[in-house]
Amino acid sequence: MPRQNAINRADIYFESGAFRDDLARRIAIRTESQNNVQSNAIETYLDRELTTTLESLGFKCSRLESPTKENSFLFAERIENERFPTIFLYLHGDVVAGMDEAWEDGLSPWQLHEKNNRYYGRGTADNKGQHSINLAALRCVLEERGGKLNFNVKILAEMGEEIGSPGLHNLCKKYRDLLASDFLLASDGPRLQLERPTIFLGCRGTATMELSIHARDSAHHSGNWGGLLANPAIQLAQALATITTSSGEIKIPEWRPSLPSSVRDALEKCGFVPAYTDADWGEPGLTPAEKLFGWCSFEILAMTAGNPANPVGAIPPDASATVQLRFVVGVEPDDIAPALRRHFDEHGFGMVAISAKDNIFLASRVDPDHPLVEWAAASLKKTTSKDTAILPNIGASLPNDAFSDILGLPTIWVPHSYPGCSQHAPNEHLPLNLVQEALQIMSGLYWDIGEDPETVKTLSRSS
Repeated sequence: MPRQNAINRADIYFESGAFRDDLARRIAIRTESQNNVQSNAIETYLDRELTTTLESLGFKCSRLESPTKENSFLFAERIENERFPTIFLYLHGDVVAGMDEAWEDGLSPWQLHEKNNRYYGRGTADNKGQHSINLAALRCVLEERGGKLNFNVKILAEMGEEIGSPGLHNLCKKYRDLLASDFLLASDGPRLQLERPTIFLGCRGTATMELSIHARDSAHHSGNWGGLLANPAIQLAQALATITTSSGEIKIPEWRPSLPSSVRDALEKCGFVPAYTDADWGEPGLTPAEKLFGWCSFEILAMTAGNPANPVGAIPPDASATVQLRFVVGVEPDDIAPALRRHFDEHGFGMVAISAKDNIFLASRVDPDHPLVEWAAASLKKTTSKDTAILPNIGASLPNDAFSDILGLPTIWVPHSYPGCSQHAPNEHLPLNLVQEALQIMSGLYWDIGEDPETVKTLSRSS
């Protein structure tokens, strides 16, 4: 059984310690995109680590000119036959800050440690561990098929995802023809649950805004002026209170999407059980899965007025808040801030200034009824004998719209992490049993693409 032989190769690779060695080497390269001092490490990861690995798999590698100095890009392609389907594999090699001093005793973000059946290190879950799994699975299939995949692969690696993927969208526009493929098959983010294989098809968008009221140039004594001068902190608090009900239900009509039946059906089947929830919070009548994956959520991230560290008896001259809307397909991104402006004006809060941040992530998703989704889920179940959780989109944000909207690709994400991985926090880790299952899943999935490439190509072009 050649398919099982490819999966067996993945098991041998894992059990021999070879995966651990590869991941340890990558974790040791300190690719913090938030730290400009590490620019040499970022270039090393692309030019030495990834390029060496990909060339050993038969890829031709080249650097793409970045639209911004904040990011670097590597392109690799392996074309066997123009008639074969071409999968697009996206990955990022940058990581968030190491937070070195906050890790448990004996652990370091820049050294891979195996402890309690977990691999610890910065990037184990996001994203070095995940793309290491995918590259290794490609090798297992290549070896089992005698140097052939029976499909084509294009890879785009970036080094700025953790700072908002600067330049990625413009790069996809510039190199649209070079990057042209049949569908995206990539890995990032968490599974729905540790034990359950998951496919997600897009992400919620993110719009962050600064709200502020500047009433006057200086503070005024609250005993001498209280009751005479408007307090901008009170005004801003009142304005914010009009955006949602006291239980978080959004009241701005333009921020309230529809919930398509295909999305509702997929979320009903996914079996999402949150570890924590306030049952009466959010949109009434929705399940927890629908609230997190199918609806919008509004959050106040921070608020300031006066001097919180040393309050004095004075009316503050100004107040500000940073707010965020996580939104799904169906909400017009260009109308998010204008809709809030109209809402405030209608409620008598014209004094609130709104400044939208530039680093907006757009919402995207493939319809869960897309035939390629069913095919991919069947492949995962064939490997694991487990039902696959299918999410129309994750609750967080990725630059998926660069691939779905600009490149026009159906997007299939197979995550190899889990919600408790401490991603973006100290003690980031990846369970060993998840790694081994993920290697099996991707080896089986790649095998299935090459087993019937014409069918896969046809499915990818279905609407």
